[in-house]
Amino acid sequence: MRELPSPVNHRWTGCNHNVEGREADVDAPSPRPSRGEGKGEGRRMRGPKIATTKRARRLRQSDNDAEGALWTELRDRRLNGHKFVRQFPIGTFFADFACRECQLIVEVDGSQHAGNKYDQARDRFIVSNGWSILRFWNIDVLKDREAVLETLLAAIEQRLERNIDTHDLRFIAAEGYGETCL
Repeated sequence: MRELPSPVNHRWTGCNHNVEGREADVDAPSPRPSRGEGKGEGRRMRGPKIATTKRARRLRQSDNDAEGALWTELRDRRLNGHKFVRQFPIGTFFADFACRECQLIVEVDGSQHAGNKYDQARDRFIVSNGWSILRFWNIDVLKDREAVLETLLAAIEQRLERNIDTHDLRFIAAEGYGETCL
């Protein structure tokens, strides 16, 4: 039986089996390929943007009751198997929830968002980048969650009109609405 490395000493000192079944000493990990070798041919991998990740984490930690309640329904593919993420960055903006597969943004808004010019400019930017936007009021998420989830499913299944702007719901379809998710 091999000895597992201790959490303090990360150097593996056990043994490994080579192709022929004989033990081979493993004192140190094999060297990483140098630039230009191996997969990627020297191209830099896309990695996390540290500032964006930190801001998204802060936003997730400070979500309101309505966002938390909706997240409970959306997380772990609970809504008909569709994967949603929270605080999804799009350009300089962060969407409350996003379903990448369906190119759908879901926003949960408080009263400060009513008629907000900033939100309108933000919506134009997001829609111009191929995302549809569905906006609900906090109170609707808290008081009538089933209706919110049904509306969300209707958007995913392309059963909503392309543009809806009523006192309790706003939906703006991107150009490819209906082509990315079924």
